[in-house]
Amino acid sequence: MSGFRSRPLPQSALPLMFATPDRPHQVVEVRGGHGMRRHLTDMGFVPGATVTVTAGHGGSLIVKLLNSRIVLGRGMAQRVMVRPLP
Repeated sequence: MSGFRSRPLPQSALPLMFATPDRPHQVVEVRGGHGMRRHLTDMGFVPGATVTVTAGHGGSLIVKLLNSRIVLGRGMAQRVMVRPLP
């Protein structure tokens, strides 16, 4: 057993998969197993980072993060919890 427990999120947080395109969002939390969390944080998906969905193609998303464009599959995008920035 990995010891991973899901914590409640702030009411405004949602998976990146459902973020409004072309609107900046702040990363609140990265969920998943140790390997998944490490992979996403190594790419820059850390709490407080600003991410913007620029396009969606099929089940994938293209996002802007840290002056880079990154393609995320649906499964990974569902593990990054974000909230819209004003």
